[in-house]
Amino acid sequence: MASTNQDNVTFRDTIRAWGTSSIPPMTLSSLALALHLRPFQPLPFLFSPLLAFSSYLTLAGFKVDGAGTNAAWSGIYVLLASRRSPPGGVRQKFMSLRGGVRGLAMGIGAINTVCGAYVYATGDRKAEEEERREVNRWGVYDD
Repeated sequence: MASTNQDNVTFRDTIRAWGTSSIPPMTLSSLALALHLRPFQPLPFLFSPLLAFSSYLTLAGFKVDGAGTNAAWSGIYVLLASRRSPPGGVRQKFMSLRGGVRGLAMGIGAINTVCGAYVYATGDRKAEEEERREVNRWGVYDD
């Protein structure tokens, strides 16, 4: 049986792929928006544009900085969400649809924090700049 390239994917590659992707911060942004829009809560609502900005940084070619921004804001969101105790006790906290969405948002936020911090700590800014110059998405570089 022929060996495929997917057989050689390591755990570090998976963490790096999650940390440099623009989808996880937008997913957390969407979940946070859904949780805190009705009833409107202004402080948690501010996390959506901040997470969208980290997704934009990643798409613009600044993957290390986007991962760091994502890790920071996701971690703060998880800390604030874990402090909140919804009314209705443990059953309402975990056994309702809103509780499930809240748990999913906190889980994605925790994964974003770990993966983004790893990418930010081990990121190579020189290689990232070379990649941006090679792609030259918006014609910024005149090389």
